[in-house]
Amino acid sequence: MAQAILGITEAFKADSFDKKINLGVGAYRDDKGKPYVLPSVRTAEDKVISSRMNKEYAGITGLPDFTKAAAVLAYGKNSSALDRLAITQSISGTGALRIGAAFLERFYPGAKKIYIPTPSWANHGAVFKDAGLEVEKYSYYDKKTIGLDFQGMIADIKAAPKGSIFLFHACAHNPTGVDPTPEQWKEISAVVKDAGHYAFFDMAYQGFASGDTDKDAFAVRHFVEQGHNICLAQSFAKNMGLYGERVGAFSIVAASAEEKKRIDSQIKILVRPLYSNPPIHGARIAAEILNDPALYNQWLAEVKEMADRIITMRALLKEKLEKLGSKHDWSHITNQIGMFAYTGLDAKQMDALAQEHSVYATKDGRISVAGITSDNVGRLAEAIYKVKG
Repeated sequence: MAQAILGITEAFKADSFDKKINLGVGAYRDDKGKPYVLPSVRTAEDKVISSRMNKEYAGITGLPDFTKAAAVLAYGKNSSALDRLAITQSISGTGALRIGAAFLERFYPGAKKIYIPTPSWANHGAVFKDAGLEVEKYSYYDKKTIGLDFQGMIADIKAAPKGSIFLFHACAHNPTGVDPTPEQWKEISAVVKDAGHYAFFDMAYQGFASGDTDKDAFAVRHFVEQGHNICLAQSFAKNMGLYGERVGAFSIVAASAEEKKRIDSQIKILVRPLYSNPPIHGARIAAEILNDPALYNQWLAEVKEMADRIITMRALLKEKLEKLGSKHDWSHITNQIGMFAYTGLDAKQMDALAQEHSVYATKDGRISVAGITSDNVGRLAEAIYKVKG
């Protein structure tokens, strides 16, 4: 996928058409198609810089002001998990996944195998394999409905050997934008529990998916409430726009406070030879936002604005396709959530979009909704209508 995105970027840059559209980018863009730095991040960074803190190393598990606040954001301030949570700052979500994979490869008592959805984020398989885990797939996306293959997913979870590891996207599934409903999450939790499986959540879009950080954390919190001792990878790239700062966290819900101490110790042993300790600047920014009530509320409003823009672009694209007279059902565009959407277009149609209409995206029909703007959504709808009908 990374190579595909690189090819899209190169083709986009080489195109001289002034109304070309890049729907391959994996980062948020504003309604003018420009990179966006959140005002709350600007304010927090100014505060960090003006406080003139030193540049000493963080501890192996990072800045406590950041990790404590990240845990509350994910699990909720009244969560039973907080007192028995082993957490470490990580190099964004990818680093969190890598720490988790290494920990499970070393200490998980069952098979060193992890089941990931079909499809999943392109780097998931590589991260887990590189840590020494075997990667298997479970049913997730249904091409016919351009939605969730819920029955297939449940069947695969039930069919897996008892005590298997399952990777779940907490919200805004990447790349499909297709999420289970709360009721479906409840059934998934029950099936996972019955089979004695272990849940590993990847939450890269908390707040960015629906605009509500609590709503987006539903699956994580429900699993914990139901007695699952999960592990979790968090990223602050998307929801704080801290892409290049590489701010993340990895946590494990221990069975007890005593087990938490043992896990903390083993995580430090894992992290030390990987990168010694994490970077501090981005974590200080995130900590400032999460711990300052005024900044935190400002950030929540800004995250909602970003999510709302994505939701609005989805609705506009669907509306314009329908007004053009398309006979296809485009409700999947608005049913999906998050930065990415699966359009249902095939590779031949995606090639036609690029070659005939200067619209660039991956050949599997995935588009980054962040690349859609008020100015280009009409032209995008016309292009899709011409190649799809």
